[in-house]
Amino acid sequence: MRRSEAFLATSKEAPDAGTDVVALMCRAGLIREFGSGLYGFLPTGERVRRKITGRVEAAMETCGAQHVSLPALQYSDVWEASGRWANFEDEMFTLENRDGQAMCLAPSHEEGVVHLLDGLVRSHGDLPLLVSQVTEKYRDDHARNGLLRCKAFTMKDAYSVHADRASLDRTYERIRSAYLDVFDDLGLDVAVVAADNEVMGGHASEEFVAPVDDGTDDLVYCASGDCRFGRTDESTEFDEFAHGEDCPDCGGPLVASEGIEVGHVFKLGTRYAEALDFTVDGPDGGRLHPTMGSYGIGVTRTLQTLLQQTRDRAGLAGEGDSESDGDGDDVTGCHWPVTDWGTVAPYRVAIVPLDYEDDHRAIAEELYATCGREDTLLFDDPTQSIGERFAECDLLGVPAVVVLGNHYTETGEVEVEYADGTTEFVDSETVPEAVAESATGN
Repeated sequence: MRRSEAFLATSKEAPDAGTDVVALMCRAGLIREFGSGLYGFLPTGERVRRKITGRVEAAMETCGAQHVSLPALQYSDVWEASGRWANFEDEMFTLENRDGQAMCLAPSHEEGVVHLLDGLVRSHGDLPLLVSQVTEKYRDDHARNGLLRCKAFTMKDAYSVHADRASLDRTYERIRSAYLDVFDDLGLDVAVVAADNEVMGGHASEEFVAPVDDGTDDLVYCASGDCRFGRTDESTEFDEFAHGEDCPDCGGPLVASEGIEVGHVFKLGTRYAEALDFTVDGPDGGRLHPTMGSYGIGVTRTLQTLLQQTRDRAGLAGEGDSESDGDGDDVTGCHWPVTDWGTVAPYRVAIVPLDYEDDHRAIAEELYATCGREDTLLFDDPTQSIGERFAECDLLGVPAVVVLGNHYTETGEVEVEYADGTTEFVDSETVPEAVAESATGN
């Protein structure tokens, strides 16, 4: 993307957005508020959201999922049959159509997926089946803290259908493992917390909770290696564990924190199949109610949590309202994790010439082509000062910034500045290799 053509919508002003991270997302041109609990994604934010979505969808495909699309607007009859029309209470948006029929904006799609498959999946031989979608969900929640508690949000939800519980257990463990791989690739640390099924029903569930300084739940988790043990204050076992005690799973140290739920997996059993009379031919010639699983990841919630956890770990909490004077002073901007998989930063690399003329222009264009135009931001706008260019790179959180300045003029070497504060000087021919390594944590 050329800066002269890009609509980045960055701002020097810090809006009154409730928290420093939400203010930062607004300043960086990721999101814009449409009213309490409603946010639109600007082009920069949409780039990040699509990268997260792409990694999540790839994980589901690895698990054997097939993509579907279910309507958000649904009639009440299937929800009344499942017993959840009343259970969601004030969290579900409900309405009447012009014919006086009760409808809702579905907060989840367990009922919808049963309706989709009932009568089409006819036999135990058609199972197991795993379907997945990434779509908008709607809940009339008490809006707070930006994308963490909002009324419309992006979610990946998947549903599995099985002839028996053993098959469900295998798929559940496969998806649970895939979720951990996703969060590792995104650079998000999570604990796995045993949870109540609440209005979802079923017999078991687990939450994936990211430790942060300011979250939605109190959390105690193990800080040792790959151990994922955790408990939130929603668990009846929460008071049995405390900061500094030994982890019951590995013996490592427990840490008290706050947390944000970014994923949830459920073993639903036959709860929906029985309520909605969904049956298939069994192996003995009779009919059976399939057992089901449900698996969700909050895409937009993960986006904000990535920023929040990374800033917490870097000691930047509370500094999201820093401003730039346009003269190149440091800006406390977005910090996106970089892992062996890559990064969800809106741009992987930025090319910043001190002036966009003559030799600097020629080498900038060459690097723009060789580094990959689709994930590179070329600062070619002559109306921007060099200070504004650097400030914008910092605000967006670009992992690698290629600088074409006095050092290049004098030596022919290109300066590459990385998000971790390090700098190296390389020949222009090796810049694509250098920035590729930086964007994969190598």
